[in-house]
Amino acid sequence: MSIPPPDPAFVLRGTGAAVNSLNFNCGIPEQQPLLFSGSENGLIHVWNLKTHRAGTKLDGHNGKSVLWVEALQRGNTILSQGRDQQVCLWNIDEGREQVTDSIFTESVGFCRCSLLSLEPGQWMLAVPSGNMSEVQILNLPSKTRVCTLEPDADAKLGMPMCMKLWQPLTSSAPLLLVGYEDGSVTLWNTAERKVLSRLKCHVEPVMGLDFDPQKARGISGSSDRFLHSWKLDEQQNLKLHEQLELTNAGIADIQIRQDCRILATAGWDHRIRIFGWKKIRPLAVLQYHSDSVHCVAFSDHSKPTERQLAAGSKDQRISIWSIYNET
Repeated sequence: MSIPPPDPAFVLRGTGAAVNSLNFNCGIPEQQPLLFSGSENGLIHVWNLKTHRAGTKLDGHNGKSVLWVEALQRGNTILSQGRDQQVCLWNIDEGREQVTDSIFTESVGFCRCSLLSLEPGQWMLAVPSGNMSEVQILNLPSKTRVCTLEPDADAKLGMPMCMKLWQPLTSSAPLLLVGYEDGSVTLWNTAERKVLSRLKCHVEPVMGLDFDPQKARGISGSSDRFLHSWKLDEQQNLKLHEQLELTNAGIADIQIRQDCRILATAGWDHRIRIFGWKKIRPLAVLQYHSDSVHCVAFSDHSKPTERQLAAGSKDQRISIWSIYNET
């Protein structure tokens, strides 16, 4: 007899709107573990995971939906992206609630930014552009534009829907994976500003993707019924690896856990699905939410037994789960 899936460890309430983005900051032992959430009403909540309460509410996107939020520098600085066409840099050290800098993106879509740490105090940021298919690459904190990645006009990829910046093990130049509106995943070389490979994996727009540099393997989901796993060969060509048909269509987000053992998907069918990553096999279906799940995130706790999974939903709640964290 199979073991039924668990209930959430706890639930965070009080966002006042659908939750679009989540990011943990739990890897520093001397600091309180935090979770950052971005909501449709333009607010960013800073949740204390010990008290299960939001200690701070940040309001800097003029009431426009927050698409993405990520912590920098020991959790004292965060980046947020809103549908007001702004990426905001926040200083929240010692209770501050101020925007210290911002970037005007011109983007009116729903594609989230992607951030890559280059060295202490230096980052690379991929930002959707105001032009249809373009992505801009910036260095932070200088905001210097590294390049603009623009597909050929005859490619007809549509808008970028999701992105993942990553650092190859054998190259100094970061690469960017972009899932486009036409259902394709494209690999860009940011130094040479060119497409290395393109793979048409979905019949609908790619809604979420993640990538494992150690295995040179990634996964993507769409509004269709399939998860597609793909590999990067030695010539940097993307090739389909596995396909898994889902019970219900619609994936809003995909995250591979930091230890690359499991992954989680956020479903339009109100469910969170857990899969093994070595082989894409279903492990659990987590049911709590009463509406579409928009985002999932794994915590960065240093102790594996403390690791958590968070899911944000259109039902305005954030569920926190303790699952598959024995080792």
